[in-house]
Amino acid sequence: MRTIIFFDLPNIYSRDKKNYLQFRKFLINEGFIMMQESVYSKIVLNSQQAELLLERVRKKAPKKGLIQVLTITERQYSNIEYVIGESNSKIINSEDRLVVL
Repeated sequence: MRTIIFFDLPNIYSRDKKNYLQFRKFLINEGFIMMQESVYSKIVLNSQQAELLLERVRKKAPKKGLIQVLTITERQYSNIEYVIGESNSKIINSEDRLVVL
């Protein structure tokens, strides 16, 4: 499974920018990989692990802005169609359970 986080956080004022940077750093430390600006994804083993991850995201989420979370299967994720641009080589796009990097 894969958890994808979409977020739009204010970063005009210094306090908001600090919150934005802390949330982004939290995502990276949790193992998320940036798909594009403000869209991050992470592979999770099952729905229970996805729910635990969602609870951690809820705790670290800033008070302002918009954060959306979508959990999908690897099969669904592998069906992403690129209309413009190319696949990011950092993103693992496979249905295999074991991926050797």
